Amino acid sequence: MAKQKAAAEEPLEKQLWKAADTLRKNIDAAEYKHIALGLIFLKYI
Repeated sequence: MAKQKAAAEEPLEKQLWKAADTLRKNIDAAEYKHIALGLIFLKYI
């Protein structure tokens, strides 16, 4: 319950950045752009 309350108090933008950093791990930004652009492309198909 305490984790849910703390997560609710944290701004959405900060939660999203934290999730993206967790998913990226050790991938360089230059490599990650290909993944991100691919996901954006798939969203609009």
